[in-house]
Amino acid sequence: MQIGEMADATGLSRDTLRFYEKRGLLRARRSANGYRDYPPEAVDWLRYIRLAQTLGFTLNEIEADLPLLAEPDAAAPQLRAALQRKLADIDQRISGLQMLRGELARRIGDDMQNCPLQPIPE
Repeated sequence: MQIGEMADATGLSRDTLRFYEKRGLLRARRSANGYRDYPPEAVDWLRYIRLAQTLGFTLNEIEADLPLLAEPDAAAPQLRAALQRKLADIDQRISGLQMLRGELARRIGDDMQNCPLQPIPE
């Protein structure tokens, strides 16, 4: 499958495909004329990458888990653990954002005659 076909099949741009290949996330053989030739299973792999990104995983995290996908059923417990770690990370970030939101709301609600960025006495 050439790069244009792969782009059409996945909805990714050619530049994205080249970027993934440069990072080692995607491999293509080169034909005699130098064109990239992607294996059909690359479509599923790219869908996995996109899904992982929508779930909040970075490309670095996805790269770290590359070996897990060679045998997805055998890797299911490790992938589930990665999802649990990501969920815990998101919960921690939500908690931090809630605290930040509370502080901002408190400063907005204070006497607006004073600068809202001055330290608030406790």
